[in-house]
Amino acid sequence: MTDPTPALFPEAPRRVLGYDKTAVDAFLERARQEFEGEPAADGTPYLDAAAVRTAAFPLVKGGYAIDPVDAALARIEDAFAARDREAAVASTGTKVWVERARDDAQVLLDHLSRPRRRRFARAGWLRFGYRTDEVDLVADRLVEYFETGRPITVDQVRAVAFRMQRRGYREEQVDAVLDAVIDVMLAVR
Repeated sequence: MTDPTPALFPEAPRRVLGYDKTAVDAFLERARQEFEGEPAADGTPYLDAAAVRTAAFPLVKGGYAIDPVDAALARIEDAFAARDREAAVASTGTKVWVERARDDAQVLLDHLSRPRRRRFARAGWLRFGYRTDEVDLVADRLVEYFETGRPITVDQVRAVAFRMQRRGYREEQVDAVLDAVIDVMLAVR
């Protein structure tokens, strides 16, 4: 007997791990309910664009292919950001929203404009962090985006990945700034 419900995404190839189908399906159902204004039955906290961006799923054999799920999550994040922007503009007005986005962008620009190799805290002596040269290249590109409007897309920022090095930049700080950059980019779309 075949499964009566068609899969939402293609399965990962045989020897490749994919996202756990149950976890993905449950998250997408929660996102749908939240977006349509239905409160979560289990009292889980409010779901927003940042929560969609940081969603993680176990990797299993026979799971969903990763790329199609990640693409769907990016579209869902965009929809949540647009919804949140519209609600904020409706409650505070466009002028306040733009000022807030401009202030957030300035804070990020100030941080990203710090001297190379000193933009973020370093991992401990025996720990690994993101490669400083790679993070600095991305930071330089983001500074150009904020200062001159050099094109860069949200998807490009989402896709940034860094190799590791001993005493590299602390991952959580870099990730937090990149998340804030994405928030600002989505706010001004």
